[in-house]
Amino acid sequence: MPRMPRLPRWLRGIVILEYCLKRRVEIGILYSRSGNYRLVSDACRAGALSAIADVNADRESPIEFVAVERDPEGNADRYATGCAEILRESSARHVIGCVTSLSRKEVIPVLEKAGGTLWYACPYEGFETNDHVVYMHSCPNQQLVPLFGYVVPRFGPNGFLLGSNYIWGWETNRVARDLIADAGGEVRGERYLPLGESDVSRLIEEIRATRPDFVLNNLIGPSSYAFLAAYAALGTEDSHFLPQRCPVISCNLTECELPAIGAAGQGHLSAGPYFHDAGKPVSTRTHASSFEASAYASVRILADILSRNPETGWADLPVAFSDRKFRTPFGETEINPQTQHATLPVVIGQIEGTGFRQISRQEAVAPDPYLSHYDRSVVFGRPRLKAVP
Repeated sequence: MPRMPRLPRWLRGIVILEYCLKRRVEIGILYSRSGNYRLVSDACRAGALSAIADVNADRESPIEFVAVERDPEGNADRYATGCAEILRESSARHVIGCVTSLSRKEVIPVLEKAGGTLWYACPYEGFETNDHVVYMHSCPNQQLVPLFGYVVPRFGPNGFLLGSNYIWGWETNRVARDLIADAGGEVRGERYLPLGESDVSRLIEEIRATRPDFVLNNLIGPSSYAFLAAYAALGTEDSHFLPQRCPVISCNLTECELPAIGAAGQGHLSAGPYFHDAGKPVSTRTHASSFEASAYASVRILADILSRNPETGWADLPVAFSDRKFRTPFGETEINPQTQHATLPVVIGQIEGTGFRQISRQEAVAPDPYLSHYDRSVVFGRPRLKAVP
């Protein structure tokens, strides 16, 4: 309970009663505190815990969240176990958690069996909907497609595709191959590294030899940091690989990983729903990255819904989302009742100093997880006709 100001005794009793009348609601937190993607996981966890503190301090909120945490320690096999423990050993029916798509897919059977809901606060590769998952970060039409639409006309259509050897890398690069073909370009190379691998010398030599127009980086954690450092060194040897000529582009790189990248990231591009203005301090009204903002939004939307109906479970969410707008760090946010994906801004940022400079922004882009509304002529323009002799 926050420190009580000095009030008349009779008034203090009323205020204390007000706090006591809050309904305690257990909520699951499932983020790793160690492992290859610890920086991202820590950002998500910080956003979720910040939102829980704000809900609990809000005298107008009728609920008080109690966090029930499990730490999978970066081990994909422990996410299902941790999720099952939360749902079995507490009254929590909603879990904020998971970073990788592999961990998300591991917990879905547990959620389906136990009747729980995962609020997923990270970008993902699309082509999935599940009644037990609320997708609170971007899907391909909110990151990869607009990123290519920005990069191709400015740098060229020929790309080199990198990825960590798991679902995010495979599936994002699969879509990227189709986009490059639609843009009239070619894939100059496609390579994968095991999670945690930092030997990137072969990747650098292949990129040097094939001379793409851009590099799509779907590497995770230490693999990404090592690659960006080696790519910066390549740029000092060959000006073709400087960011103003051949940028590294990403859909999952945010401010929370910039300290691990350092100067090697300067000038490269990333897409997402939110970038913190590097010129302003992080405060209670701002968030340090889109991961933090998304996890924060997940908790605040859940609090809004449970304040209206404390018994809301996974089957009730489509009705709870229908014709509603929620206040979030992204602005007023809608969640599609059919797909349970959020409408989000699309922002392209360029690394500058210790943050990102916003270079392109679209407001309120509706989710299209299966790219069913994708139109190559809208993204890349109509193909030019070739004269046949």
